[in-house]
Amino acid sequence: MHCFFTTPWPPERGPFHANSRERSPGALTRLNLSLTLALASTMAQAQTANTAPSAPVQDMGQIEIKSNRDNDTAVRRESTAAKIVIGREEIDKQGDASLGEVLKRFPGVTIQGTPGRGGAIRMRGLGSGYTQILLDGQRVPPGFSVDSLTPEQVEKIEILRAPTAETGARAIAGTINIVLREGQKANPDDFKAGSSIEHGQVSEQVNWVHNLKTDGLNGTLTLSAFDTRKPDDAITHTVAEVQANPAAKTDRTSETVSVGHRQGIHANARLQWRGEQGTSLVLMPFLIYSDYTNQGRTDLRQTDAAGTTTTDSATLATQSRYVMTRLNGQWNRRLSADDLMEVKFGLGRSTYNYQFTQTADGSSGLLPNRAQNQDFTDISNNLSGKLTQVLKNGHQLVSGLEIEGVNRDEAGTTSVTDESGNLKARTQRFAMFSQDEWKFNEQWSAHAGLRYENIVTSGTSSDGVRRNTSSVWSPLLHALWKPVPSSRDQIRMSLTRSYKTPTLYNLVALPSLSVETNSPTRTDRVGNPDLRPELATGIDLAAERYFEGGGLISANLFQRNITDLIRYIVSQVNNPSWAPGQTRWVSSPHNVGDAVTQGIELEAKFRLNQLWAEALPVDVRSNMSFFRSRVKDVPGPNNRLDQQPDMTANLGVDYRLRSAPFMLGGTINYNPGYDTRRSENQWAYQGAKKVVDVYGLWRYSAATALRLTVSNLTPSDYITGSSYSGNGVSETARTTNRNWQNVMLRLEMKI
Repeated sequence: MHCFFTTPWPPERGPFHANSRERSPGALTRLNLSLTLALASTMAQAQTANTAPSAPVQDMGQIEIKSNRDNDTAVRRESTAAKIVIGREEIDKQGDASLGEVLKRFPGVTIQGTPGRGGAIRMRGLGSGYTQILLDGQRVPPGFSVDSLTPEQVEKIEILRAPTAETGARAIAGTINIVLREGQKANPDDFKAGSSIEHGQVSEQVNWVHNLKTDGLNGTLTLSAFDTRKPDDAITHTVAEVQANPAAKTDRTSETVSVGHRQGIHANARLQWRGEQGTSLVLMPFLIYSDYTNQGRTDLRQTDAAGTTTTDSATLATQSRYVMTRLNGQWNRRLSADDLMEVKFGLGRSTYNYQFTQTADGSSGLLPNRAQNQDFTDISNNLSGKLTQVLKNGHQLVSGLEIEGVNRDEAGTTSVTDESGNLKARTQRFAMFSQDEWKFNEQWSAHAGLRYENIVTSGTSSDGVRRNTSSVWSPLLHALWKPVPSSRDQIRMSLTRSYKTPTLYNLVALPSLSVETNSPTRTDRVGNPDLRPELATGIDLAAERYFEGGGLISANLFQRNITDLIRYIVSQVNNPSWAPGQTRWVSSPHNVGDAVTQGIELEAKFRLNQLWAEALPVDVRSNMSFFRSRVKDVPGPNNRLDQQPDMTANLGVDYRLRSAPFMLGGTINYNPGYDTRRSENQWAYQGAKKVVDVYGLWRYSAATALRLTVSNLTPSDYITGSSYSGNGVSETARTTNRNWQNVMLRLEMKI
């Protein structure tokens, strides 16, 4: 957006944003008191300003100001590789409580699970393992959930639709790089405090961003504290029968009602020292501490083929704690005017403790007493070096090496077996890459690279040592063509090779025995150390038009041909090591063959008065994506890749009132329901999701604002299902998850 001023300069600084939640009348009183004091203070300051003598007005002429959104769009436009950049303005706009809620509104990005409960972040409808997640350009540590980050911790988000040699090729669907807050000495601190209520459960959250103002040190400190309560209500209806014995048919309905309570604190900082001759050091400490408890109850009703009904109930209790400490760093040194050396390093430790108990209230045995606990510790480290050289004829050459290691120590017990969960595992990764970005002329620029990665995974347990080694070469090519150099139209092309590695759990997971009677639908689970990585050859083609004054329209076509697809397959195993002398139904991952996926992603961002001069200056944000996929060795129909919808769509609008310091807006996010055939015998169903979020922001001073956000304005039940038919057994299950509106009131200040 372009703004022109001929009045006094500088203009007033904009307001701030905050976030907190409330869980009791006392907490609500404290929040109301805080809001009242803040409002009184602001009004007093405004009154003082109004009574002060006015300074003479100095005409500074015409001054042009570009918003951060325009800068983000410019970065996207000039990047040779396809990149979407989301800056602070876009991140703050809706007032979201989690980063996942921000990401779900962008082209091709989906969030799994019930609305408002978070979930795996996916691109192009593909599983989480297909999307590479980076934090400040480095792979996220084990056990870390991106959805746990608050928007206040993030400076910007970069979405790369195709891999590059520098960012990594473990990104069949794409890469999401999250850059944490950067300090600005001239900026005031940000403070946000708010409360929300959902189905009678109240939550609170506070966020503070402190910009360091000392000489010789630039940086920021971000602190988030939260106390949240989330209600859950799920009903599952299951029908199972043995085809050879109709009398064995059962019909059961269970309902689980619970309230999850999470308390925690997130803290991160970015500290930067600048030395002589282009030398700088950045340290980025990170801390996450989270305690979670869940108290609930399950009621079960089962009817057999004879019409006999049995009921049972049980009390459920879950406790878990996750703690992660990490220090990332980056050292830069300019070797010459055109050469830059960059070294990144990281060291982290995370622990997870989990306890679950099920206490039967009845004596039918349908819901027996159960107990389970699990503890793991991950220690991770990484070191990388990169050399950037600007060569003749417009070439920029980037080369680097990377080393990464993760050690896991896991222990656990269940009521089924005392051996479940005891594991020591290690993953080591080595990579090297080189890429060249250059500009042929005013119309053509290109980006070519080659990357090699070697990953070794090993695990030691009571079954002995399991080991897996994989190596992948990834050639990558991107091109940008501007038919008319002076125009705002351009075409992007990419030809890439990417891959997905098996997870540690896929490779070396110990046998996990079925809690109920072992059957094709109640299987044991075990890893497979012989898995190969999935490889994908990808093509991307995009057309983009950028508007004068900001905004764009784009269309992006893509296809990925995948080999050695990994899926869990159910089979019978005779005399397994964990159950000598028995025959068990076991689910384990296997490379099942080839698959192909393609799609088109459409996006439009503009102001209505850019198209119609008489229209209101309403910002419109819209995108729509269509996907298709086929697993070749699985019979159709619906033999799609796991949980990939046919389409996803978003429509958002924002409007700032001209007559009052008030802004309002909202977004509609829609994913249709769909079936997936996972194998010859297995099917899965994902229900439709339509989530409407609206907000209003009242700026009652230059430094203070009050925000009201209603998330999931029109809640509807979220339905999932599964079915199995084969080996003389059939079973269908359907789960209905309720969800509710979430209403949040938040004070946002710059102090």
